[in-house]
Amino acid sequence: MIRVKGKIFMAFLMGALCATAAEKPNVLLIAIDDLNDWIGCMGGHPQAQTPNMDRLAARGVLFNNAHCQSPVCNPSRVSMMSSLYPSTSGIYFLNPDISESPVAKDSTMMPLRFQDEGYYVTGAGKIFHSGKQHQDYLPNWAGAFGGFGPYPEKKISPFPGMKLWDWGVFPERDDLMPDYKISAWGAEQLAKEYDQPLFLAAGYWTPHVPQYAPQKWFDMYPLETLQLPKVAENDLKDISEYGVNITRLKHVAPTMEWVEENDQWKPLVQSYLACVSFVDHQIGKLLDALETSPYKDNTYIILYTDHGFHQGEKERFAKRSLWEDGTRTPMIIAGPGIVEGGVCSKPAQLLDIYPTLLELTGLNADPKLEGNSLVPLLKNPQADWPHTARTSFGPGNYSIVSEGYRYIHYNDGSEEFYDRTKDAHEWNNVIANPEYAAVIRKHRAQVPQERHEVLGQNSTGHKSFAASEAVSRGEPVPDDKPKKNKKKKGKSK
Repeated sequence: MIRVKGKIFMAFLMGALCATAAEKPNVLLIAIDDLNDWIGCMGGHPQAQTPNMDRLAARGVLFNNAHCQSPVCNPSRVSMMSSLYPSTSGIYFLNPDISESPVAKDSTMMPLRFQDEGYYVTGAGKIFHSGKQHQDYLPNWAGAFGGFGPYPEKKISPFPGMKLWDWGVFPERDDLMPDYKISAWGAEQLAKEYDQPLFLAAGYWTPHVPQYAPQKWFDMYPLETLQLPKVAENDLKDISEYGVNITRLKHVAPTMEWVEENDQWKPLVQSYLACVSFVDHQIGKLLDALETSPYKDNTYIILYTDHGFHQGEKERFAKRSLWEDGTRTPMIIAGPGIVEGGVCSKPAQLLDIYPTLLELTGLNADPKLEGNSLVPLLKNPQADWPHTARTSFGPGNYSIVSEGYRYIHYNDGSEEFYDRTKDAHEWNNVIANPEYAAVIRKHRAQVPQERHEVLGQNSTGHKSFAASEAVSRGEPVPDDKPKKNKKKKGKSK
């Protein structure tokens, strides 16, 4: 009798454990490439139309003071997936791979941790930076679905630079775009039944350059009524030479001078907004699929972008800066038990997502992670929060953001400080104002003194950093053109 009861008890216990495993919350990770705060709920551009990201924000908490750890794709994504700062891993720029960092390679990337915990992990599009990283660190990766393509036979814009830097109406239909295919793939996955909790990652390519979208998305933003971003005349007058150089030397984006001379500012803004609305629509289809899936009520949704993007602010275009337009990233978290319609102005970071998801899903914390769980803010967006947000662009170049201020330290020792409660556009560098001396000291103390050496070589970021360093030493800008080997005279053997 005891033995039978024991069997019955064990069967009951195993059933309970299986039920608990089945009830583990699912995770839907939505990554967007190069999206700044030009979405409706953040008000970055007054004409931006993003109804789907807005409705997601209404379902959860919008972090309107969230920041990347590097304003470049590879280091930002590695930092987010490892919860390690670039100054810890040494991955500051577009290379090297994770495997080439002695620190990062010994960390468990987020998707692999969830696989280890019994989740079925899958993803598509751009979550990491390279195909190799997806294959190594994202189980069941379905592919890039076309990446930055398709491309027209000839560039659409008049910009003579690299192939990626192009913008305009292309292709004819939405279904030719990789992001359309990624949402269709995601919807298919959400329609399936799994015997494990699900970790699904969808990485959208738009609005990264080339900024292409079909005509109907451009029609939403007529040039004749399009508003340009607000800028200040002579905005760089209070910026150090190093601060100007690190955001310009060896960069591949159009310069402000070229854009104005070729009357391309409005077309650039129009293309970017068209791409933002296009990708918002694709995200909406993924959210709709979740709503009709078995996972509707038991899924945490995390939407984020890898960094910001300038559209003329600080007299520049593209990413790679430590100012607001370069570091700030939309971040929305929604799901069971999370405040609906909350807006949090506390400084959050992309590397906070990993520890946050561990806590939300009931998994043990990892002491190697350098981020902080955002769960207290998901319960109360106004809760006390002692942390700042830190971004770097090469060792020694740091932005430290608190709830009301931004401090920037450059490797040559020059500094900037902005009171964002009075100067939301960061037009006035008040580093020399004695009124802020005490608060500047507090921010300056957050600059890391231990900095991993730069790993990798020859990417745009490496070249920009090297050029800025050279000029600060009074040396000429390095010539990165390959040198031809001179043939030695003599008899050949």
